[in-house]
Amino acid sequence: MLMPMTTSLSVDARRIMLNKVPEVTVYFWVIKILCTTVGESFADYINETLGFGLTRTTLLFSAGLVIALVAQFRLSRYVPGVYWLSVVLISVVGTLLTDNLTDAHGVPLWISSTVFAVLLAVVFSVWYAREHTLSIHTIVATPREAFFWLTVLVTFALGTAVGDWTLELTGWPPGMSVLLPLGLILAVLVAWRLGAGPVLCFWLAYILTRPLGANIGDYLASPRSDGGLGLGTFGTSVLFLGTIAAVVAYLTMTDKDRTDSQPTALDPQAPSTAGSQS
Repeated sequence: MLMPMTTSLSVDARRIMLNKVPEVTVYFWVIKILCTTVGESFADYINETLGFGLTRTTLLFSAGLVIALVAQFRLSRYVPGVYWLSVVLISVVGTLLTDNLTDAHGVPLWISSTVFAVLLAVVFSVWYAREHTLSIHTIVATPREAFFWLTVLVTFALGTAVGDWTLELTGWPPGMSVLLPLGLILAVLVAWRLGAGPVLCFWLAYILTRPLGANIGDYLASPRSDGGLGLGTFGTSVLFLGTIAAVVAYLTMTDKDRTDSQPTALDPQAPSTAGSQS
């Protein structure tokens, strides 16, 4: 289901744009993991440390996400600052969706994980049925961009639920909890190197970076007595937000992750550099 298929768009019925997402380079994965860590630590800081509560924290970041996505959709090309701001905010909102179900409504994590997994399968199915591709190298029309951001939101919620459920089942300390998602990501990398479908491998890795980043955040923020480094949620958030800002500024100045080449006839099988197909 996840392998792309050659098709074309009805040009007169779509808003045609340059590709709206970055090239999948090492910078992409570094910022993605940093964003997932911020999604965990910053949400906890606002909700618990500052005492905003789940409802107000969710409303605050949801409003920010809507503003960022409006700006993102109005652009006709990839702009690093706007794109990655949207990812940071959607990581927080995705985390809060799971936290609301678990903490505010008492929904067990296994149920949240199942619901979000089914929802993700539905989104992928509808996206593929309409566009005949799940490749992020062809986000060149508004409907595809809408499917992309909806998918990203669900992957963050799913990654949060599955990650928390795993910790609940294993009882692992913060440091050890990093190893499972890291090992699974490495397994996906090996599978891709051995010829597994690049689109499938991309989305599996994308989902798994959520629990990896969250577990890294927990490790950094947790007190030393609990096996963490004791940076706290505020210190972890500041450290990672600063790093994200620095990397995004570098990418803005160098264009190292820009993919402005538009596929011929909007062909979803757009060529990509080796090692970054998705």
